[in-house]
Amino acid sequence: MITEYHRPKILDEALKLLGRVEIPTIPLGGGTFINSPAFNGEKYPPTGIAVIDLQSLGLDTFERSGIFIEIGATVTLQALLDTPGLPEALCRAARLETTYNLRQVATVAGTLVSADGRSPFTTVMLALDAHLVLLPGEDTISLGDLLPLRDERLPHRLITRVTIPAKAALAYEYVARTPADQPLVCAAVARWHSGRTRASLGGYGSAPVLAMDGPEPGGVEVAARAAYSQAGDQWASAAYRSDMAGVLARRCLDDLSAHGEV
Repeated sequence: MITEYHRPKILDEALKLLGRVEIPTIPLGGGTFINSPAFNGEKYPPTGIAVIDLQSLGLDTFERSGIFIEIGATVTLQALLDTPGLPEALCRAARLETTYNLRQVATVAGTLVSADGRSPFTTVMLALDAHLVLLPGEDTISLGDLLPLRDERLPHRLITRVTIPAKAALAYEYVARTPADQPLVCAAVARWHSGRTRASLGGYGSAPVLAMDGPEPGGVEVAARAAYSQAGDQWASAAYRSDMAGVLARRCLDDLSAHGEV
């Protein structure tokens, strides 16, 4: 139950509110976290929680800075889709993340914080080795390090921006029961000019997983199959997911090769 609502105009005010211990306080972007399975209201006291509306803090900026793209935490998925020059695979995953109406309010940071294993957007951001900046402290943490530790690392902290590489090539492939459904298995592969290759998988569990991060693409299929060798649930067997993970990772490499990016 929300018992306090605040809409600060400066970051210092927001951080002061988030730092309180007398009442649990949660940043509010588009509301995706509070309305997601990742939000466990049972762990909060029955006396209620406070929310900090972030929309007046200027965290909805987008900037290309050298070899990086810096995305403000409250940039919405639809605003990201409307930004020219982003990898088509990133846009495709954002489009598949949720419906048009929800993309108007779902923020980049909120989507990553609330993601489960079936999130297409989080899967591609993991492949891109996205990094998030947290206040206070101006700490930078990789998405891969944050995902399994969200409950430990995020209380009393505020994500201000997300950084991804500007020039890494990216491919995304998935299988689902219907074209618009959440994936049973999805794979994203990012490739840098240096040869570095990262492959991530989604479709299962509490968060997407990193299957490989290496100096070249060799072994991606094997790594993908191994990463999902135990990924069975009510939606698909582990054997199916393992096989499809290898197939989709191979398709991603083929996509990159077809466009001269591998």
